[in-house]
Amino acid sequence: MSLYRLRKSDVPLEKDAPFSVRPLIQNLLRDRGITKDEDAMSFIKPDYVRDTHSPQLLKDMEKATARFVSAIKGNERVAIYSDYDHDGIPGAVIFNDFFTKIGFANYEIYIPHRNAEGFGLNVEAIDELNERGAKVIVSVDCGINDLEEALHAKKLAIDLIVTDHHQAVRGIPEAYAVVNPNQDGCEYPNKFLCGAGVAFKFLQAVMELGAWNIQRGWEKWMLDMVAIATLSDMVPLVGENRVLAYYGLMVLRQSRRPGVRALLKKIGVRQSDITEDDVGFSISPRINAASRMGIPMDAYKLLSVTDQNEAERLVAHLEAINAVRKGIVASMVKEIHEVIRVRYKEGCIGRVIVAGNPAWKPSLLGLAANTIMEHYGSPVFLWGREGGTKLKGSCRARGVDVLTLMKDSPSLLEYGGHTMSGGFTIAPAEAHLLEDSLQRSYEALGVGKKQEARLVDDILPVEEVGREIHRELSALAPFGVGNPKPLFIFPAALVADVTSFGKEKNHLKIVLRASDSRTVNAVGFFMKREQFGVTLEKGLRINIVGTIERSTFGGREELRIRIIDIISNESYA
Repeated sequence: MSLYRLRKSDVPLEKDAPFSVRPLIQNLLRDRGITKDEDAMSFIKPDYVRDTHSPQLLKDMEKATARFVSAIKGNERVAIYSDYDHDGIPGAVIFNDFFTKIGFANYEIYIPHRNAEGFGLNVEAIDELNERGAKVIVSVDCGINDLEEALHAKKLAIDLIVTDHHQAVRGIPEAYAVVNPNQDGCEYPNKFLCGAGVAFKFLQAVMELGAWNIQRGWEKWMLDMVAIATLSDMVPLVGENRVLAYYGLMVLRQSRRPGVRALLKKIGVRQSDITEDDVGFSISPRINAASRMGIPMDAYKLLSVTDQNEAERLVAHLEAINAVRKGIVASMVKEIHEVIRVRYKEGCIGRVIVAGNPAWKPSLLGLAANTIMEHYGSPVFLWGREGGTKLKGSCRARGVDVLTLMKDSPSLLEYGGHTMSGGFTIAPAEAHLLEDSLQRSYEALGVGKKQEARLVDDILPVEEVGREIHRELSALAPFGVGNPKPLFIFPAALVADVTSFGKEKNHLKIVLRASDSRTVNAVGFFMKREQFGVTLEKGLRINIVGTIERSTFGGREELRIRIIDIISNESYA
């Protein structure tokens, strides 16, 4: 049973802070450390110029951009080597936008095949690029831990410019230049840029150097790709990241890219209304489906294509393979739940969940791990195999650094990633040792000894769900890591009807009757009416934990509650 408690901020409001918003919004801002009117206005209406940082503050930026500009001016062949996910691919599109704008044609985009080549730079790809005449390689969202590959590029007299945001766990590669806000000695204020964000800052600096005949401010049109990457890659939406996502969503709502328009039309999202949820739940999975189920270049082509017919063809293809992907992940998640039920009879509190199966597709394990982590609240490590002898896995956690857990696990051959998500490689003979080593690391951190109560922002009657409160809450968007969507308990809500919907009837819809006779819909995706320990039926009063959202699915606008949980009176305080 999940526990919840009201968030109580210990940050006092400034005496002279009138806040021209209702007390609920004041409290939400205060919980984010915002206690003054001027800071509240900066948060609600960020300023692109004032609230972003100079790209020149990034270590090695001057050296990197000088070489890059020299290559363009000398018509040397440039290769952009990007990761194959929702961060790297938009970053590659940004470079394509820039090259197209300045009329530079001597370049290529290289995106490795997830299953055949794996994450990061590889020697075979560098050899291939060398044979095609590449003199400069710019990595996007990868490269920081590819020490051997960097040396190989150096031996071939290729100047490698690494742009990345991952933590360096093996030292810094001997590249021509390394642009990464998380490397030692870098004083860039925003340590949470995503990979495409670093690529964007790199091109910002490039545009400051060359006489490109580009209109001032043109680079903002690339922010749609930065927003997709920032919102998808789960980096904190605070400071500069919030600005990039905020303005990037504005660009997305006006985007002229045929691929973006075709994709939004296919998934039934009105372009002018696109939100961070649409990016995270609809756009990002389809970008990733290309590499998880096929060829990552298909996603790149979709985002960079200029022909509408080709865009629609690519959308149809990605939609088809994404549907297959969803089915496989659902099957894996079901199997993992059964493994957990048998193995962890005493529950998962205080435990690291580890499961694996050679039949599981490594490229899909991150999605399954995230679903399992959200369900149980524990760190999750899953492994599988696809070709070769090594096992590859993904991990997800909330409130604990997975890199710290993996650092002290001697059974791992390789590992990397971010604080809350990562990947690893392990030899089959060592797989049985993984759980114990991770559990020891977890316990050494002193976390997970007991179930932590999840914080909710306020208790809100169903009658409050309406346009006014949604408008005020929307001023705090975009929501994500570091700026969570406000979470409420809707107490003693009267059930008027309960139904299941969706092709497989695996989503839940509860119609609630307000005291003013209005009805409010509450929906829970991938939820069953039997899972909450109460019999959901007409006339019952229930306590719903959820968020307020606006849906425009099917062209019909609706304000509703997104169900997170249904709880007893004893489950919150």
